[in-house]
Amino acid sequence: MLVFRVANSLTRRRERAEDLAGGLGPGEWAPMVVVVLVVPWWGVVSSATAPVLLVGGWTVAAGLQPRSVNAVASTISALAADGAADRWVMTLVLLVVGVCDVVTGLALRPAAVTGRLILIAGGIAGVLVAATPEPARGGSPAHAFWAATGFIALTVWPLGGLRRGSSVPSGLRPAVSAIAAGALLALLVWFAAELMARGGQVGLAERVLTEAQAAWPLAVVLTCWRNMSPARVPPWAPAR
Repeated sequence: MLVFRVANSLTRRRERAEDLAGGLGPGEWAPMVVVVLVVPWWGVVSSATAPVLLVGGWTVAAGLQPRSVNAVASTISALAADGAADRWVMTLVLLVVGVCDVVTGLALRPAAVTGRLILIAGGIAGVLVAATPEPARGGSPAHAFWAATGFIALTVWPLGGLRRGSSVPSGLRPAVSAIAAGALLALLVWFAAELMARGGQVGLAERVLTEAQAAWPLAVVLTCWRNMSPARVPPWAPAR
């Protein structure tokens, strides 16, 4: 039975090849154009949603506070902390952004598995940051732990996701990935220094860092879509 199915499949492939080849000479074959979407549409949506939602979220949340918020000196976490006015807004934003990172990691098929897993881990950490808000006074060890985990994961994932080869999208090439990780690391060091020194730019540093970390997956996804091209394969070539 299995032999019959294989023979039948090969016969249909040959007949299809002969129909397409038409009047081609011996040894020639008619190429068939096959377009493969390397990143599904829902991955593009998730990667584009995260940076836009993040900026819009902290802007709206700051506007809902009874007192003016100094975005340069005040952290994002303060907008979702216990006691903040309408804290659900920033909490929901952090939750959705974390979910977007997870979805993007699942969709980013051209990247190496290690980088995708790190990106997903960073998204899960973001969800847990939203689930463990800072108290009205003092700090929260759980919030600090998950925030640190997320920041580190979203900084190093480009190195884990890089690939080598001439056909690799530019956003996943070693040099580009190293530059991206280096830039994100510099921003992370800036934020950590402001946080430890209780500097006056801790809010600005955090906003620049989180927005850069949210925007880089989108940049990589866009390079993957730009890299898509029709692949010419013989009509009888087996599916991959």
